[in-house]
Amino acid sequence: MTEQALYDLSPAIRLMLMGLTVALGPLAWVWLRSRNAPLPHRLRMLTLVTLFLTFDLVLFGAFTRLTDSGLGCPDWPGCYGNASPLGAHADITQAQAAMPTGPVTHPKAWIEMIHRYVATGVGVLILTLTAVTWLARRQNRKQLIPLIKTGEPNPSDVLQPWWPTLTLVWVCLQGAFGALTVTMKLFPAIVTLHLLGGMVLLALLRAQSARFAVAAGDVRVAVVPRSTWLLLLVGFALLWLQIALGGWVSTNYAVLACTEFPSCQGSFWPAMDFRLGFTLWRELGAGHGDTNFTFQALTAVHYVHRLSAYLVFATLLLLARQLYRAPGMRFHAHWIVALVLWQLVTGVSNVVFGWPLLAAVSHTGGAAALVVVMTGALFSCRRAARPDLRQN
Repeated sequence: MTEQALYDLSPAIRLMLMGLTVALGPLAWVWLRSRNAPLPHRLRMLTLVTLFLTFDLVLFGAFTRLTDSGLGCPDWPGCYGNASPLGAHADITQAQAAMPTGPVTHPKAWIEMIHRYVATGVGVLILTLTAVTWLARRQNRKQLIPLIKTGEPNPSDVLQPWWPTLTLVWVCLQGAFGALTVTMKLFPAIVTLHLLGGMVLLALLRAQSARFAVAAGDVRVAVVPRSTWLLLLVGFALLWLQIALGGWVSTNYAVLACTEFPSCQGSFWPAMDFRLGFTLWRELGAGHGDTNFTFQALTAVHYVHRLSAYLVFATLLLLARQLYRAPGMRFHAHWIVALVLWQLVTGVSNVVFGWPLLAAVSHTGGAAALVVVMTGALFSCRRAARPDLRQN
């Protein structure tokens, strides 16, 4: 079997056409549903549809990783130089015959390419959102500025096109990490960064939808105490840390290092190798020098994620309690509680039931949903002003 080049741009145009085909359905739906609506409403609807498909993309990306389909097509952006596994049928059959349970099989190739098609479609939607925002600003800026209400952010600031532009730049960067995921053979640091990049994309889109909702007058910005605002920032930061640790667990296949809960290997402090476990720049399964990644290192990766989860769990529940008391923030409080409990159930299920696919994908979905909800909370409120200090 001839060696396949890692990069083959010949099918790139056809892959872009596939992405355009994926995006045409959502674009047509948005246009039909909102063609007579004010521009902020249309932009918000387009952003929400893009957010929904990006959420689906994150879930399908987790499914791709967990079914070991990340190398189903060992080149990028196509599959053996073709735009679909159909054209690569002979090459895939040959690779599958050589290694029937290896990384390249017909099902895995289709899973990998469907993931790329959806990713390209999301890119087309974000490009459309960016172009529409810039054109609207240039042609008629007054259409972007509804009546300014007392105490609300200036809509002319809310609907600046820089957010969609930043999102477009980010999705291009995310595509580059997707290519590196394949060409660097599932290098753990790259795979983890690719997961984090998908979560950042969700956060960017949710921030835009919240800003468009304020500009359209559909949502009023809530005022929360400064302590609640600070706790929201702390909880948001801890959530990102926990997602990074979870990605590190998944990409190193460390979930089954502990198969019981709440203890691990019959102890609450098992033997662990933190130095090797958190050596970030190394190949999958590699240790120091010519050694392999040890079981103690896998245990360290798993157990740090578990210990961090306790802190995140307590912080987010406290945050939900504070948000529940703030007018206009109860919706976010309810969702935070529900998703934290979801993460607890799916996380424990991964451990005690041997990392079932449904629980693993659901755990990633819960993390993605928490990013969406927490970002929405952050952009739907502002901290109360400091009280005036009056001297007697």
